Amino acid sequence: MTRPARPTPNPSRKREGEAKDKSIIRPEIVLAAVTGAHGVAGEVRLKLLGDGVEALKAHETFNAAEGGRALTPTKIRSDNKGGAIARFAEVPDRTAAEALRGTLLTVPRDALPPLGDDEFYHADLIGLPVVTTDGTAIGRVIEVANFGATDIVEIEREPAPEKGMKTLMVPLIPAAVPEWDENRLVIAPEFAD
Repeated sequence: MTRPARPTPNPSRKREGEAKDKSIIRPEIVLAAVTGAHGVAGEVRLKLLGDGVEALKAHETFNAAEGGRALTPTKIRSDNKGGAIARFAEVPDRTAAEALRGTLLTVPRDALPPLGDDEFYHADLIGLPVVTTDGTAIGRVIEVANFGATDIVEIEREPAPEKGMKTLMVPLIPAAVPEWDENRLVIAPEFAD
């Protein structure tokens, strides 16, 4: 099923169903990153990469992407600056908290809440092949960003040109991305240049 593209908050707009090629879906979704220790008791500062503090509180454990271990939050609160402060049962002191700097906190894709109509998670687009409306292959989606106005998909050109831009950024609006589904993202040819 294809859906028209629309501007979106995070999590972004929808593609229904799961991708048939599971290799393009990240099995773990990154919700936050540890930016350093907070205080001397083992708390950490978090950069939020999802829907905020309340979304983090919904999870009983996080996977520490770099260490392959589970972290169990005992307390999560806002830092009133757009981030969060967290305490984990496995982190007894500041030294252990500092060792987590740069650690990504992830959850399995199926641990995320169900999506509403016309929503998808950014991770659902990563890896999708990109073609123009006339069928010309362009490359693959490598990133989805939102700088305030709308979601932007970054596309890595395949094959990469010898000169010029190796990636392009396309706004996720109907004029630029008329449709996508679990198998591909379609862009208007004028955005492929």
